[in-house]
Amino acid sequence: MTRIQKGFMRAGIALLSLEILITTTGCIYMQLPQFGKKPTGQRLERIKQSPNYRDGRFQNLSPTTTVSEGYTFTGVMYDYLFRKKQDVKPDHTIPVVETDLQNLPAEDVLVWFGHSSYLLQVDGKKILVDPVLCGYASPVSWTTKAFAGTDVYKLEDLPAVDILLITHDHYDHLDYETMKGLKDKVGMVICGLGVGAHLEHWGFPANRIIEKDWWEKVAISGNMNIHLTPARHFSGRGLKRDQTLWTSFVVETASKKIFLGGDSGYDSHFAAIGKKFGGFDIAILENGQYNVAWQQIHTLPEELVQAAQDLNAKRILPVHSSKFDLGGHPWYEPLEMASKYAAEANLPLATPMIGELVLLNDSSQVFTPWWQGIK
Repeated sequence: MTRIQKGFMRAGIALLSLEILITTTGCIYMQLPQFGKKPTGQRLERIKQSPNYRDGRFQNLSPTTTVSEGYTFTGVMYDYLFRKKQDVKPDHTIPVVETDLQNLPAEDVLVWFGHSSYLLQVDGKKILVDPVLCGYASPVSWTTKAFAGTDVYKLEDLPAVDILLITHDHYDHLDYETMKGLKDKVGMVICGLGVGAHLEHWGFPANRIIEKDWWEKVAISGNMNIHLTPARHFSGRGLKRDQTLWTSFVVETASKKIFLGGDSGYDSHFAAIGKKFGGFDIAILENGQYNVAWQQIHTLPEELVQAAQDLNAKRILPVHSSKFDLGGHPWYEPLEMASKYAAEANLPLATPMIGELVLLNDSSQVFTPWWQGIK
């Protein structure tokens, strides 16, 4: 063997060793607890019985792509990481209201924590939705950090929670650190099929986790039912997607119907849900982190009012904004656009500050445009 051949052989061995090292390191890293656990055993067998699980993954009601036609994944990622964007984070601290969550008024209220995390108090039940209270929306603490001033509510501020609702397993909706701290404060968890695998892995007792499919319901004590309803999105915390079910929820009582939209692109399911339930007192809808490059999986501002009208909602509360930059648009744009389109449609819109009480029995409650003047 010549010296050149030996050199090529050494280089090949070095490259192979590097590849093995990177692959091994990646596999070890993905075993960290924050990545959760994939469904196995009886849980996986139950998933396979779902009409929404086909060809080895959950699927939307309509054909859906995560990247819009005319765009590529690499192009979208390049734009997100390197394209200069304007006002994606506020230059000043966002104003908040520090409500005493341990001593809420007796009436039906909602407290928004920014992005898609909020606490509902309905018929005396405390319902916590998609709480991310760690200060970042990522498996690691040094990226996707909360905007200045928004990370004011901590686990210790929360009261005992009767019901925890998880719409899907993305990091900005299901947070490992928050879940670790919550497992002893929650009466029951309701989530889509497969999501319970993460929660069990993190210490939640199996007998407190209820996993359901779209159009199934959970009867709560008294006159309350919680229904799982479709959404148009996707799921996954690692390389393999769509192994757990994403969902929206309907909270139904004798006097009230509330729609909790989770993450969803616009589609016919909004009208189907509105028809089945006969309308809603309030619809809590995603409005933020949108982009035309992924418009099938996130609602665009101009689609927000149409979704609410399809639902026959009397009032909208837009969420999924004001805490994290995941979409590349100006941080205030979702609220500006929602206000514009709701006013044009004469549809009441609730735009609370983080922590401000939303009175669920008062659709005439007035909110200030608190985001204006903050850049």
